[in-house]
Amino acid sequence: MHNIVGLKELRQNTAKYIHATEEGRSFIIVKQSKPLFKITPLDNDEWEEVIDFTKIKKGGVAIHDLLKRL
Repeated sequence: MHNIVGLKELRQNTAKYIHATEEGRSFIIVKQSKPLFKITPLDNDEWEEVIDFTKIKKGGVAIHDLLKRL
């Protein structure tokens, strides 16, 4: 079951919805009663870590720095 959440509510309470998503809950985000997008937890089988840039530099590597080196 998906919970319906207004965009403004999501922006004001992002941490709350991140935590709920980590616990397995899904949300449909609406603006002016029109659905915009769905937030749903990732299935761990769908995600493959290729490289952890936080191991290269604390805080990660900025995308523009990475792209300059390609």
